[in-house]
Amino acid sequence: MIPTGIIVAVTNIMFILDVPISMLNSFILPGNPIGFLTLQAYITSCQYQTINFLCSFKIAHYMKIPPRITFSMLLICSIIATIVNYITAMYLLNNIPNICTHKNLLWKCLQTESSFTSSVIWGVVGVRKIFGVGSIYYPILFGLLIGLVLPIISWFLWKKFPNIKWLAFIDFPIFLAATNMLPPAPAAEYVTWFLVGFIFNFILYRYAHVWWEKYAYVFSAGMSCGVAICGFIIFIALQNNNSEFPQWWGIGGPRRDGCPLAIANYSGFVLTD
Repeated sequence: MIPTGIIVAVTNIMFILDVPISMLNSFILPGNPIGFLTLQAYITSCQYQTINFLCSFKIAHYMKIPPRITFSMLLICSIIATIVNYITAMYLLNNIPNICTHKNLLWKCLQTESSFTSSVIWGVVGVRKIFGVGSIYYPILFGLLIGLVLPIISWFLWKKFPNIKWLAFIDFPIFLAATNMLPPAPAAEYVTWFLVGFIFNFILYRYAHVWWEKYAYVFSAGMSCGVAICGFIIFIALQNNNSEFPQWWGIGGPRRDGCPLAIANYSGFVLTD
């Protein structure tokens, strides 16, 4: 919790230690996917919600809102959100045909599929069989060692060559944190994230710093709100009325993410049902 909180406080980028927790859960509850999901939900959700809670308090502190009022509003909002989320989930499950299946490409439930896959990998099969010595995925474990060494190397280089200014901006935990979202997120989204980040945090930061300093964070919040509002409008006006999205080359493949082998198995065979 503390290392993650420090990174969030410094960089405003949140990532949950999902893989180490999954490996630990797999050792504790081998062959028990339900127990794995339960333990995973409590551990990751508590960490995620705690950091979000602290971020909300930080914003309230900047806005000079008293802590008691902030806590009360967060508690009320959590209760309301829980009720609304449950009602919405029940409505979707009962009214959307083939939801969360490959037969309905408009309602793919990527995060749910990712959780199901994790339960199979870590809970059913187990970490010993998948990442044990001699297995096909055993070399992936060296990524843990690489992730441990890279920040140390960048820190030593920064201390060794203090005159090289760009070394201070190398932060491997931030670089690698985005890969944590690869399982649920389509790969095409990363191109958009990179372009937006490059424009705002490099071009505008360097050539229009006054504008960036005054409007960048407000504009970021506006885009986040705009995405949420746009998603709501798309659901009410289009998806709920069985409107099809226009066909173009970027939405090819079984999941309409431009990847023809998105649901293929290890041999490249695409399941039809």
